[in-house]
Amino acid sequence: MPKYRRGATDFDGVLLIDKPVGMTSHDVVDFVRSVTKEGRVGHTGTLDPGASGLMVVCIGPATKLSAQLTDQKKQYLAEIAFGMSTSTDDAYGEALEITAPPAKIADAAYGKAVLEQFTGTLMQRPPQYSAIKQQGVKAYQKARMGLTVELPPREVTVYQIDLLSVSPTAWDISLEVSKGTYIRALARDIGVFVGCPAHLANLRRTSIGDWRIEDALTLEQLLGYSDPVDLKTCLFDAKGGGNG
Repeated sequence: MPKYRRGATDFDGVLLIDKPVGMTSHDVVDFVRSVTKEGRVGHTGTLDPGASGLMVVCIGPATKLSAQLTDQKKQYLAEIAFGMSTSTDDAYGEALEITAPPAKIADAAYGKAVLEQFTGTLMQRPPQYSAIKQQGVKAYQKARMGLTVELPPREVTVYQIDLLSVSPTAWDISLEVSKGTYIRALARDIGVFVGCPAHLANLRRTSIGDWRIEDALTLEQLLGYSDPVDLKTCLFDAKGGGNG
């Protein structure tokens, strides 16, 4: 990947990107650098490679506000799959426990009652495969080396969680959460609560603060803006305003 100079352009603002499954958040940042030729590019919240959806990408001087923008609430659509737990708490890890889901999983009334227990302020233990650092080393790096990772619980807030549909093996949910909430860990803990191993099967982020996925560009659409002047019309003001 070529290195682009800081301040090489006059881009200043936010691009809303619809990240596809399979790319890391760092991949998306590099992609935006390659299109804009601007070295100052950052984002306001990581999405795992297996997740899709909204990334708020700051460009130019707007990167100074990246840390401030990470504190905003986030909304997701998620699928919790019952019957298997994994090392990563999502569909990409090693299977740890496999069992047939109980019949109650297909009961929508039961599902709604369970989700009510996961609304409000919670103490959540982050996944061992996470970017949280211990003694300067990321937890997932230790986990990949076969080391035991014990991350202390953190306080998070689930502002709203709704059951959209049920099947004998999965729940589709929508939720709004605070900064630092791991939806993978929430799926894991819901499985523990109902007495059946579970993991996060699918995840899509639909909003960050006032930013909405409906206003985001796919990477293919971003490539269509070969003229920098045209691309600047897609920028939003980093403080929450409209297009620049």
